[in-house]
Amino acid sequence: MDEPIAKQVAHSWQRPGGAVDDPWAWLSDRDDPATIDYLQAENAYSDEWFDGHQALIDQVFAEIKSRVQETDASPPVRRDPWWYVTRTEEGKSYPIHCRGTSAETATEQVVLDENVEAHGHDYFQLSAFDPSHDHSLLAWSCDTDGSEHYTMRIRDLTRGTDLDDVLTNTTWAGTAWSADGRWLLYVTDDEQQRPYRVWRHLLGTAQADDVLVYEESDERFFVGVDSTRSEEWIVIESQSKTSSEVWLLPSADIEQPAQLVRRRAEDVEYSADHWNDQFVILTNLDAVDFQVMTAPLDDPSTWTALVPGQNGRRIVGIEPFATHLVIHEWAEAQPRLHLLFTDGSERTIDLGDEPHDVELDANPMYTSTTLRYSYQSLTTPATIYDEDVHTAERVIIKQVPVLGVDLGVYTSERVWADADDGTQVPVDVVRRADATGPLPCCVYGYGSYEASMAPWFSVARLSLLDRGFAWALVHPRGGGELGRRWYLDGKLTNKRNTFTDTIAASRALIDHGIAQAGHLGLRGGSAGGLLVGACITIAPELYASAVAEVPFVDVVTTMSDPSLPLTVTEWEEWGDPRLEPFASYIASYSPYDNTRDGVVLPALFVTAGLNDPRVSYHEPAKWVAKMRALRHLTAPADRRPLLLRCEMGAGHGGPSGRYEAWREEARTLTFLLVTL
Repeated sequence: MDEPIAKQVAHSWQRPGGAVDDPWAWLSDRDDPATIDYLQAENAYSDEWFDGHQALIDQVFAEIKSRVQETDASPPVRRDPWWYVTRTEEGKSYPIHCRGTSAETATEQVVLDENVEAHGHDYFQLSAFDPSHDHSLLAWSCDTDGSEHYTMRIRDLTRGTDLDDVLTNTTWAGTAWSADGRWLLYVTDDEQQRPYRVWRHLLGTAQADDVLVYEESDERFFVGVDSTRSEEWIVIESQSKTSSEVWLLPSADIEQPAQLVRRRAEDVEYSADHWNDQFVILTNLDAVDFQVMTAPLDDPSTWTALVPGQNGRRIVGIEPFATHLVIHEWAEAQPRLHLLFTDGSERTIDLGDEPHDVELDANPMYTSTTLRYSYQSLTTPATIYDEDVHTAERVIIKQVPVLGVDLGVYTSERVWADADDGTQVPVDVVRRADATGPLPCCVYGYGSYEASMAPWFSVARLSLLDRGFAWALVHPRGGGELGRRWYLDGKLTNKRNTFTDTIAASRALIDHGIAQAGHLGLRGGSAGGLLVGACITIAPELYASAVAEVPFVDVVTTMSDPSLPLTVTEWEEWGDPRLEPFASYIASYSPYDNTRDGVVLPALFVTAGLNDPRVSYHEPAKWVAKMRALRHLTAPADRRPLLLRCEMGAGHGGPSGRYEAWREEARTLTFLLVTL
């Protein structure tokens, strides 16, 4: 097929530095038939390339599928008198949620079968799954087109049928039940899809009669609602990128006005939870990497230090239980769990030195003295432990099976790269132990929103490693792996550090003899797709291939339009390009604005979702259209793949069913295998 060449229509943006031409701006109109025609043409062109490599795609897909135990179940989790479990069945795309009166019978009663609810839909995503306090009812919600607009229903768990209550246009921002199960709190969003209103719904009444509990008028703030583990309190949190405010409701008296914990202040973040006879507060007040404080139940605005802050040890979460507090923190670019007991004693759970991830698993019981957590690394699949918090006795409850694979043949390590300014950047690497010498290598990165990217295990990744590849996870500034300072040094007018750190890490992999020069790939999604776009723009000669999934690449245009979803709330992350110095600074790295003719770019696979509310489909579409047009004019003989694949019925996360997700991953890995 001939490459699709998008038409050009004269258009200019008025920016602080003057007018900027954008002849592909018309692609932002999804109601224009020409837009859909162009996306379909790109999909057909992409399909033809992948059809030429169908045998390898099928082989990689079969490898992924063969490693997965398709019929499986999670360990049963006790919630009061019930034991809940989630299971999968071979041939079915979605999980099945069950419960029973004992761990042995936990699969007997089907609570919600996502396969049944997904029937007739090309896309299905479950959001809320919240049993009432007495476990007689279940609030659940789903999205069937990827737009992140959810419809919520209430299921009678005795009868197994949904009530007449239907709550439309709800969000992913949480739910909370009243103690008596008569009321349900939920969140709706505004025209920019910002969760901003909390509603109280009385079961058996129309949604039009619901009571507004809280409304956030500041467009920088997102609202969420949740219940404490003790089930005694409901927490309403309103949070921007730099400050927050919390309101509390007793779940036994949900109709009273919410109580403010402490009024918001610029650059002060905090969250609140219930811990026995006090509230426990996590805040950056007087602690750049956060500290833990307490407050009386009758005076939640008065805070007393409990765990002082320590620079470089970023406390990211606290989880109260009756006898202890679990502190989730990052130290030395590694996540860890620290236990603080009501008697003042404390200890850190020892997980070894290999780069890893650790997260609390399901721990719904407030009075439990057994902590369930999940550990994984680049060489170890997700492993769930139950640990007695007092004796430290640890038992493996389940390890995700990886069929037909000897995991002992893989090895991982951490290396450090020198950034342009001398900063040490951590990089986690995995490969086969018998793979020696410089290897083709895929580098993965994100580096935004203070998101700490812990190493994770992937059965799909093994198809790269078994073919002699290395895979590397870079931790550039902009993430939170080395504390709040690490994040601040990679946002706003420090954002270029994210990209130069990644480039420096990529070069260090070559210098260390891990990666093979000329055979280096780069992959990232969303803000990580911006990282991909910026890196191949700054250092196109370094990468032979790149995968940019739903990439945020038209940064100036998007961040200049406050009518788009998320824009206003994102100004605290990126800056407002309608003003200097942000206008010039963002324009200096925005991939779309810096795509120039005469630059030889790597092979590139770009994805988009037509219904994506986070990164609009037109960002990757415009970027590919511009790159292809410039290449067509200046280097028509360049036949390296430049592919755009737009999911026409999905959103930010791509396909929702596990088999189609595996198939899509097989395509992506095939692209890397062929182009590297």
